[in-house]
Amino acid sequence: MKGIVTVLGKDSVGIIAKICSYMSEKNVNVLDIAQTIVGGYFNMMMVVDLSDSPEPLASLAVGLETLGRDIGVVVRLQHEDIFNAMHRI
Repeated sequence: MKGIVTVLGKDSVGIIAKICSYMSEKNVNVLDIAQTIVGGYFNMMMVVDLSDSPEPLASLAVGLETLGRDIGVVVRLQHEDIFNAMHRI
């Protein structure tokens, strides 16, 4: 199962490292990553493979949201199908 992780907030050192460390601990594999910094604001989108994680998507999503609050960014995890449905024209 694939998920989409989005991260948005003021840029600071270590955002990618902290998000990726969390996912590594949960056995979530990063398949693709894109990030930009515009006017001091950090924006990242990741496609992740959740298949080998022992935790359900909902638990991972809460953990990432909590981590995001701790480091000053907004982090969301959605199932790939939900993300695609929300962004259809």
